[in-house]
Amino acid sequence: MKRIEIESLSELSSVAEQIIESLNGRNVVLFYGGMGAGKTTLISRIAAHMGAEDQVTSPTFAIVNQYVADDGGHIYHFDFYRIERIEEAFDFGYEEYFYSGELCLVEWPEKIEPLLPDDAMVVRIEVGDDEHRIFEID
Repeated sequence: MKRIEIESLSELSSVAEQIIESLNGRNVVLFYGGMGAGKTTLISRIAAHMGAEDQVTSPTFAIVNQYVADDGGHIYHFDFYRIERIEEAFDFGYEEYFYSGELCLVEWPEKIEPLLPDDAMVVRIEVGDDEHRIFEID
């Protein structure tokens, strides 16, 4: 497990780089952290490092947003906060995304825990004072 501590959100680009470097062939990344922890902001930095030019916003109502990386690959950004039943993940075909080999960045994965791939990377975000954050990457 890798632990990264930052004092300012301006350091998120470094955290994004370390997450990308730690993928080791994995394509599903699960982001755990409370409301306002910075999950979407971190995901925007990851997408930017991969060359996505789209504005990254939380797909709270759409459930999934798609961005294109500079290598032509796709980045899928999920937000499961608003789903009420796990069946909703089946309804939009989560398997096609998770098992596509394309990068899948998942906010609120606890809502679909039984469906998550065993080899997914886990990023836990702990909020401290002001902009202080602790990231545990596993």
